[in-house]
Amino acid sequence: MYKLTGVTKRYSRGKETVEALRGVDLTIEDGDQLVIQGPTGGGKSTLLQMIGGLDRPSSGSVELDGVDLASVGEARLTRLRAEKIGIIFQSFNLIPTLTAQENVETALVPLGVKPAERRERAAEALRSVGLGERLTHAPSELSGGQQQRVAIARALVKKPKVLLADEPTGNLDEGTRDDIMRLLEGLWHEYGLTFVLVTHDSSIARRAPRLATIRAGRITLTEQGGGARHTEPRHAVQR
Repeated sequence: MYKLTGVTKRYSRGKETVEALRGVDLTIEDGDQLVIQGPTGGGKSTLLQMIGGLDRPSSGSVELDGVDLASVGEARLTRLRAEKIGIIFQSFNLIPTLTAQENVETALVPLGVKPAERRERAAEALRSVGLGERLTHAPSELSGGQQQRVAIARALVKKPKVLLADEPTGNLDEGTRDDIMRLLEGLWHEYGLTFVLVTHDSSIARRAPRLATIRAGRITLTEQGGGARHTEPRHAVQR
């Protein structure tokens, strides 16, 4: 479970101080699906970075299962991210010189997984997102939708508890966007993930059971009833 309390983030922009987040309080239960929506510059990506332990707040706490990501040491934070949090980005962030399978394997290296097991798990993760025939393809040989599927496989191969997605369909056409969203929602159901997604797309936001709208660093929560919490995954994720 996530518990954010009084989370504020300030940036210096020249002589000006910008408050990207202003005293955000937020609870995300295990198995929740939450969409964060808001205008450009409103703080939504900053909030996701706090949840993912990619940045630290100026003040306040960000607790994941009782561990405050805002104050824990860097080594422990890095390990926690590697073990518990999978992240998907709009720009895919694939290494162009590696194959699809090798890109997925990179998520397992920090966990000390042996090479043979890395290869096996990466191949299985790619099969689970429909890319079992593309293991040896480089990113340049894949479409945008296929590259995002590789990025999803990379996020899931370590069997995380939390899946975070920052505009995962922002670079995709409408048809591919819908395919990727169906895939992500199916994985959320299958693995009982805690799933937090940032989007500017209202059609995606309407699909989520919970919507957090953030404007000028302040958050408003709406229960939409578009899904259900999964406290008991149909297929338990082994950690």
